[in-house]
Amino acid sequence: MPRRNRAWDRAAAAGTRFGGHPPAGRREHRVRFWEAIARGASSEKAAVEAGVLPSIGVRWFRKGGGMPPLTLAPVSGRYLSFCEREEIAVLLARGFGVREIARRLGRAPSTISRELQRNAATRTGRPEYRASTAQRHAERRAQRPKPAKLAVNAELRAYVQDRLSGTVQRPDGSVMGPDIAWRGRRQGPRKDRRWGRCWSPEQISGRLRLDFPDDESMRVSHEAIYQSLYVQGRGALRRELTACLRTGRALRVPRNRTSKGNRSFVTDELLISERPAEVDDRAVPGHWEGDLILGTDRSAIGTLVERSSRFTMLLHLPPIEGHNSPRVKAGPPITGAGAGAVRNAIADTIGTLPEQLRRSLTWDQGIEMAQHVQLRLDTGLQIYFCDPRSPWQRGTNENTNGLLRQYFPRGTDLARHSAEELAAVAAALNGRPRKTLAWRTPAEALTEYMTAAA
Repeated sequence: MPRRNRAWDRAAAAGTRFGGHPPAGRREHRVRFWEAIARGASSEKAAVEAGVLPSIGVRWFRKGGGMPPLTLAPVSGRYLSFCEREEIAVLLARGFGVREIARRLGRAPSTISRELQRNAATRTGRPEYRASTAQRHAERRAQRPKPAKLAVNAELRAYVQDRLSGTVQRPDGSVMGPDIAWRGRRQGPRKDRRWGRCWSPEQISGRLRLDFPDDESMRVSHEAIYQSLYVQGRGALRRELTACLRTGRALRVPRNRTSKGNRSFVTDELLISERPAEVDDRAVPGHWEGDLILGTDRSAIGTLVERSSRFTMLLHLPPIEGHNSPRVKAGPPITGAGAGAVRNAIADTIGTLPEQLRRSLTWDQGIEMAQHVQLRLDTGLQIYFCDPRSPWQRGTNENTNGLLRQYFPRGTDLARHSAEELAAVAAALNGRPRKTLAWRTPAEALTEYMTAAA
């Protein structure tokens, strides 16, 4: 009776346990995919760059919730790579022994011996070494699944879910707000969202320390909550709870995925880094920040905020005549938010101010400022632009835009408001006491600056 090779038996048993189709793409493919996603590429383009089908990239992105499920750090050299496994398969086919293969690869003979025993292919009915199958076995064996903390702690999971999904109720206890069905994706900024008394994951994580000061088991980071919501297979929180997040986002979107690249009309000399230091100090009035707030049907309102006093002026951008006609690709603008209309509105508004209040204007890199050279000639303003995808660099203006949403909510037609209505809203903001101004109003602060300058 022939002697049995127990090592081959163990390899065959391991191969039989690995059922189903092999996963699409190896680890290096996934690493290249998530590196491209981090640079801002779409799922399809990242998949092509990684060397897999676009549909596989979409599947990876949705399954990972927009988050890489593996570390992007290179694998330690102590482990055999796929290229080394291919070399082992070729040398085996040429009849080389274990010690000769180890010498050629610069590895220990025991490493090659264990590799041949553990990662054999068994689909043909007899043990054979194939690089792709061996790589698959090695990656499966290297996985160290760790149960999520929210999955094993029922009390902690209930605490988090209750504060994520709290509903807004009437005094009689009935639920208020629209009935929104969860579709596994973001509802969109122009559709109804679920009303809730929802705490953010960071608020929940911080509150746990106050509610359970002596119970260390009742601790979870806000990142763990986000991962439990976004990553499939974590098995902790219901995916539909993503509709309770303030963004309503069902997938985490990489920051660099927004529209990228410098506008052709923005040069390095116009970036915010070249702005004079006196602008940051807020000691000298006359430096403005501007932006557009957008509504439906491409309607818009321009906003100008003075940095020192927070004084606000609104730009009326009515639709151009014939805006109801069909749009023509690369045709003239049909709304009041085109570059020419914005330039004229800024020039007309800024032109009403004294010269000492017309020093500089900082804007986002929007196409509506394509005619900034002519605007500088018309008004004498020095024009500067934020870095790409960095609206926070105009923090004063962004804060003011948030205040204006009280009067001009998202998803509404902003073109229906007249210039008189915009002036009334601006007067309301300029007459509102501000904590940052020691409870003075922006109008009072600007008046003090003007009086001191006179």
